Amino acid sequence: MNKNEVPYKIYLNENEMPKTWYNMRADMKQKPAPLLNPGTLQPMKAEELEAVFCKELIAQELDNDTPYFQIPEEILDFYKMYRPSPLVRAYCLEEKLGTPAKIYYKFEGNNTSGSHKLNSAIAQAYYAKKQGLKGVTTETGAGQWGTALSMACSYFGLECNVYMVKCSYEQKPFRREVMRTYGASVTPSPSVETEVGQKILAANPNTTGSLGCAISEAVEKAVTSDGFRYVLGSVLNQVLLHQSVIGLEAKAAMDKYHVKPDIIIGCAGGGSNLGGLIAPFMGEKLRKEADYRIIAVEPASCPSFTRGVYAYDFCDTGMVCPLAKMYTLGSGFIPSANHAGGLRYHGMSSTLSELYHQGLIEAVSVKQTEVFEAAEYFARVEGILPAPESSHAIRAAIDEAVKCRESGEEKTILFGLTGTGYFDMTAYEKFHEGEMNDSVPTEEELAVYRSKLPNVR
Repeated sequence: MNKNEVPYKIYLNENEMPKTWYNMRADMKQKPAPLLNPGTLQPMKAEELEAVFCKELIAQELDNDTPYFQIPEEILDFYKMYRPSPLVRAYCLEEKLGTPAKIYYKFEGNNTSGSHKLNSAIAQAYYAKKQGLKGVTTETGAGQWGTALSMACSYFGLECNVYMVKCSYEQKPFRREVMRTYGASVTPSPSVETEVGQKILAANPNTTGSLGCAISEAVEKAVTSDGFRYVLGSVLNQVLLHQSVIGLEAKAAMDKYHVKPDIIIGCAGGGSNLGGLIAPFMGEKLRKEADYRIIAVEPASCPSFTRGVYAYDFCDTGMVCPLAKMYTLGSGFIPSANHAGGLRYHGMSSTLSELYHQGLIEAVSVKQTEVFEAAEYFARVEGILPAPESSHAIRAAIDEAVKCRESGEEKTILFGLTGTGYFDMTAYEKFHEGEMNDSVPTEEELAVYRSKLPNVR
């Protein structure tokens, strides 16, 4: 197709927006393993989760059979402020690379939070408000989830307590201030505010923190505060459900121009972006209606898929959360303070882990400097400064397009551009000054954390 057949940007109109979320688990013959109670090692029941999560979110979390969930009108009305988001044909990138590949990206950075995270944040805030809660607690890595949740809570008049991973709290002060602008309280994690934070600091006073640490603190704060519940921006089934609007819109836009992707690429930390982007395509793959090559891209410094083990593990460093079967590096693993803060999680979504275990998803890991080389190249060619997390997908998309150039194959590539990097200029500065390094854990380091995995069969 030429430029006259497919526009640079494909926009759906409001009437073409998805009215339902799609649940991939409904089409999986082998379902994800259930969450386990760490005390009894039995599957978690809804009533056991009610002290932590909102009731309707628990129902979404545990439902493996309902394929579609109606999106409430209040959420649809909010979505219309920034959705549908554009699907972009990367003509300039194709030309610069000299590739026969056709490259598309779904751009989720066209809202104040700067990322896809708002898709689930507004849903979780809505259900908290509907339940009559006072507020919510959460963690955030790069700050995109915390920013999105603070916006959503402000919209519904809820209090929002955010535990921000310490290294990101220090690296991204402006992201922190956006959260505070929307009324959130932001605490660097680990902190002395919680018992679990105090224990983590006592064991490692100089820790830079991790998403696992921040989750522990946010959960403790929720269960010890009247009228509060905990909400999470990735990993959980409910989050992948809400984020399916990304893939549903992308597929509708491609169908509109009779385009079918051969390769679908997304960055992978906990799984929210990747799971959302691939949802309807994976549904077709599971139902054997179509086939796609799906690639998860993760940082070499925190390689859950490519170097983790598929086992039950705690979802948090403080070991206060349920056990989930997932690809994990060990809940005690704290990755280096790389600049893709949103990808610094020790495990992966149980749903995506099961799909990867079945061979339905591929995974690659990439080094930080290679990621920023791709980010800079993309910014110069396509005119968008990408977030470090998104740039992992850009790296892999460029690599696949170059393979097409070398082989002469005309593949169609779709990747997720999860957000913008305008609050990540410290990271870009480190890259430009030559001060960025590539920290990759050794096998010996990973073996230490593997040896501490819970003994669950």
